[in-house]
Order: sequence, then structure tokens, then C-alpha cells
Amino acid sequence: MGSILTLRHYSHDLIAHSHEHAQLVFGLSGLLDFEIEGRGSQVQQQSFVVVPAGTRHICGSPKGSHCLVLNVPDEHWLQDALGPHAAASRQLLDSPQRRILEPIQSRLVNWLAESPVDDPLIARQGAALLLASLNHSPCRPTDQRRLPYVALHAYIDRHVAHPLQVADLARIAGISSARLHARFVAECGRTPMDYVRYRRLEMAVQLLRGSSLPIGEIASRVGYSSQSAFAAAILREFGLSPRRLRQAANANLSTKNARIATDDCAAPLIN
Repeated sequence: MGSILTLRHYSHDLIAHSHEHAQLVFGLSGLLDFEIEGRGSQVQQQSFVVVPAGTRHICGSPKGSHCLVLNVPDEHWLQDALGPHAAASRQLLDSPQRRILEPIQSRLVNWLAESPVDDPLIARQGAALLLASLNHSPCRPTDQRRLPYVALHAYIDRHVAHPLQVADLARIAGISSARLHARFVAECGRTPMDYVRYRRLEMAVQLLRGSSLPIGEIASRVGYSSQSAFAAAILREFGLSPRRLRQAANANLSTKNARIATDDCAAPLIN
């Protein structure tokens, strides 16, 4: 787990993980994009986020940010360090959330950030004091709006033949890449690039079933430079090769046309 209190610098490189201990991240400077189980928020000066134990979270800061991080060792430490305040702190640490610091709490965070937090005594006592002071911090709900799928679909469809990056989709959605990644996983069960890949393959199946374009041409139109890679992706996703998908579609169309022709022949004449 490392030290109870640490000073950390976050950059544009995304961090995506979980850990067995609860954690609080306090903003000192800059802006840190944070996603916890699909719920987005931003950590900046005078605010903090709570990351419950075992909760997957993603964070990153395109322009860089500095934070004070409090790692809660375990239940025994919480009880020993906080005594009667432990129950309220357990409740605080049980759910992911973003909170705003009161001015006096913000001063405490800044004082700790300027102290030698690698000193075990200062880290232990400072963490306990900070936790005890947070039990009545006002809560700010995190952003739970759904992604703008119509706009995202339109963008993917327009650029389906070209390379797409998570940053492109994040720009359309108006959120950071970190927040977009977590939101896609939470709402769709797929990463953004998995979603793009599936959208490409859906469009490819439509072309296979509804056009006579060569398979290599279809592969190119949906962003695959290699026909073999395209065929492997189709087989993996739909369980049939592109050729078999096309044959099945043609067979169904022939059966349908034959049935229509039979019905027409059997229809009574109306004078």
C-alpha cells in the first residue's frame, strides 16, 4: 500500500486500477479527471474524492495536477486511530463520491502537503486528524448523464474508414479520455475502442448483406487495411466468415422472393 499520506503528480497518462484499501485524493493544484465505477468528477483545489476499497477507478490530468493522497491502512488502523470517529469515517469511505472541503479543512490539507509526510508520526496523526474533520463535509453529486450516443455514432460513421482515437470521441462527448473510458465500460460493457470496432463490424455486415461490393472493398470502407484481419474480426464477433454471412443473406433473400412469387400466383384475381 505504501505510505498513509503521499504527495502525487498526475499527468495525461491514464491510471486505471483498484486496490484493497480505501483512498482519498485531495486536490492541491491543477485539474484531475476522475472516474469511479463509471461516475465522473474532477478533483481540484478545495475538493476531494473518496475511492472505496476494491473499487476500480481511472484518473488522468491532461495539463498536470498535484494531489495529497490518503491511503487508509485497514479496519484495525481506522478503529485505533479514530476511536469514536471511526463509525462516521467508515460510512464516508463506503461509497464513491466527490466532496468539497470547508475552508478550515482546506487549510489542514495544505498544511499537511507542506509537511514532511514521509515522517511516520506526522503521516499517522495527520491522516487521523484529516479523516476526523471530514465526517460532516457537504456532498456534491457526481455527473451521471449518459453519453451522447447519437453524436458519437454519427462521428464514427463519418470516419469509419479512418483511424479513430479515444481522444476524438472524448472531444465529441465533451469529457476527458479517462471519463469517456469509464463511462463506456459502465454503460455499454465495452471500452471506447471495442465500441468503435463493433460499430465498424455492424456497418460491414450491412454492406455484406445489402450490397455486391467485394469483401476487400468492404473491409477498406470500414477501416481494415487487411482483408484477413477483417475476416477474422467478423468471424470472432458473429461466428461466421464474411463470405458465409453474405451467402446466408442471399439464401434468405431468395427464399423470401420465392415465397412472394408463390403467394402472387396463388392470389385470386379481382375483377
